Amino acid sequence: MNFENVFRIVLISLHYFFLVFTVLIILSYIILAYFSSIETKTYLKKNSFVAYKDLLSSKVTPSISIIAPAYNESLNIVENVRSLLSIHYVNYNVIIVNDGSKDDSLERLINAYNLEKVEYLIHQEIDTKPLRKGVFKSKNPAFDKLIVIDKENGGKADALNFGINISKSKYLACIDVDCLLLEDSLQRMVKPFLDATDRKVIASGGVIRIANSCKIENGKLVEINFPKKWIERAQVLEYLRSFLLGRMAWARLNGLLVISGAFGMFDREIALKVGGYDTKTVGEDMEIIVRMRRYMEEAKQKYKIAYIPDPLCWTEAPDNYKVFISQRNRWTRGTIETLKTHRKIGLNPKYGILGMLSFPYWFIFERLAPIVEVAGIIYFILLVIFRELNWSFVLGIFLMAYLFSLIFSFIAIFSEEFTYHQYKKKGIGLVLVLTIIFEPLILHPFVLYAAIKGNIDYYFNKNKKWGVMIRKGLSKK
Repeated sequence: MNFENVFRIVLISLHYFFLVFTVLIILSYIILAYFSSIETKTYLKKNSFVAYKDLLSSKVTPSISIIAPAYNESLNIVENVRSLLSIHYVNYNVIIVNDGSKDDSLERLINAYNLEKVEYLIHQEIDTKPLRKGVFKSKNPAFDKLIVIDKENGGKADALNFGINISKSKYLACIDVDCLLLEDSLQRMVKPFLDATDRKVIASGGVIRIANSCKIENGKLVEINFPKKWIERAQVLEYLRSFLLGRMAWARLNGLLVISGAFGMFDREIALKVGGYDTKTVGEDMEIIVRMRRYMEEAKQKYKIAYIPDPLCWTEAPDNYKVFISQRNRWTRGTIETLKTHRKIGLNPKYGILGMLSFPYWFIFERLAPIVEVAGIIYFILLVIFRELNWSFVLGIFLMAYLFSLIFSFIAIFSEEFTYHQYKKKGIGLVLVLTIIFEPLILHPFVLYAAIKGNIDYYFNKNKKWGVMIRKGLSKK
């Protein structure tokens, strides 16, 4: 067999490889959309007549600690703590862990909530960085639920672990301090734990929405606006696809590998048994879920991770590409670290759905997909150089991928419109349609670049930094 024949065989093989990979991704999204629709309908039907207010007066309402790490969050921290203290729940406290901030976050909290240093017994069940200035409580009885910790900087995972140590509650609601929670968020998030009968619920998560351009007053979301910048609009669309379609489907299959670090609730007992958050990874939110699931599988205990579609948490998203790329770079490195750490799970029947379905899917379609896409682009360029390009084939794959991207995004929008319909203002529908059309050009190239850069940083630059998320402050106008 001469070189030309070998070259032709390689070309044909690569043609079919990229075609099959594209088709598999499309099929997986169709399946996820189907299961997501079933799970969403089931949830809405089951909870349409639930009296969540009964949880407020119930004597058996389980205790919950909201743990919010803070690092240089002076722009938002007073407003967001006010939001956390306004939640409609009877048995909870708020633990703010100031993780060695270099700004005036602590001073703002002390002044706003009349804080004073107190002696506080801490059970050091998980090793963490030590206290810096100590533990603070308010002199004002109105803020009795608030505890502020000032400790040496150790990163987000270390701050969360300190919060776990100081908590005495049954459940932990771990959030980003820049997030705004709706008043009934704890009632809805704790309900799956209370409903569990045959399986123990070890964690629950919810949909995260983008608060950029929304009106915030006294720590409350009073007006929902669609973002003004295209990068923010594209992220709204991305979040709708990810949370309403992707994670809802995996919840139906009981195959979730991640709950957003922005807002998730955990069983404190299981979190302690697995040793809390891993401080050596930048993807602590994904890693702890995989470790908790692995623990339950190895202990042969029936369990579930719940997920709800209610828009309970609103957060500030990056409004420029530099911060956006830094964020997605970290997400990529976190995924690599988690999959590598728990590689024993992959294709291991011992771990059931976790090993035979969730792990392989995440490895192929989340971990490898950006690399395959870049390889396809390089392959396309080489074909142009060597004049071996089959334009009809390339155009066919491109149109198939692009049109399906549009269809999948429209499905996400329809799901939003027919469930919670958060964007009600006139003209937003047209803006959403335009965002769907241009999002593959506005956002996806930067997602791809950040993913490749994350791979390079992980393997060659040994970048272990968590990354900086610069806050502009949620709008009050």
